[in-house]
Amino acid sequence: MSQVELSEGSVEVAGCTSPLFYRQSRPSSGDIKMSVLLLHGRRFSSENWLSIGTLRTLANVGCRAVAIDLPGLGRSSSAEAPAAAGELAPAAFLTDVCERLQLSPVVLISPSLSGVYSLPFLLQQQHLLRAYIPIAPIRTDKISAQQYRGVKVPSLIVYGDGDTELGQVSLSNLCQLANHSVAVMKGAGHACYLDDPDAWHKILTDFLAKL
Repeated sequence: MSQVELSEGSVEVAGCTSPLFYRQSRPSSGDIKMSVLLLHGRRFSSENWLSIGTLRTLANVGCRAVAIDLPGLGRSSSAEAPAAAGELAPAAFLTDVCERLQLSPVVLISPSLSGVYSLPFLLQQQHLLRAYIPIAPIRTDKISAQQYRGVKVPSLIVYGDGDTELGQVSLSNLCQLANHSVAVMKGAGHACYLDDPDAWHKILTDFLAKL
């Protein structure tokens, strides 16, 4: 297993009242194949990606991975969100995050609540995305079938088969993406990556290896 560098930092983002906290991993060799940005759900933070080993796993396969704490959550709790809770946020938010952290083109991992950030970004900034990995994100119903069909970014739809609400709703909407595949995690719930980190890491690294 290769050596991995883990670090923490903060980044000023346009429209946020305070800097956003982030955790980062990268291979010590400095040989980086791609950049990955990890978002999180309402009850979670970047710490989850650290504790289940996703940051380390990504660095081990040659990625630079950045997990941010979204505005108002985790260690970014003093930062004001760019949109009301549960409403779609301006695409400019993630555009600025990627620009300031030099992540483009980025693989974007987006569970649950973070759909309000990732979906507008996906629709408006396809050229900044290398791939999109939604994990039962919210607000998929706010996007039209025509808009989904216009997205050509390689997408991997991940959900737990025990997530009979958001998992199923998001799947039915996201399946309209032009270039998608689906990975169902057996016996896992809404936060399926937490329920079975090993299975999640295999799904993730297999997908990245094909990009």
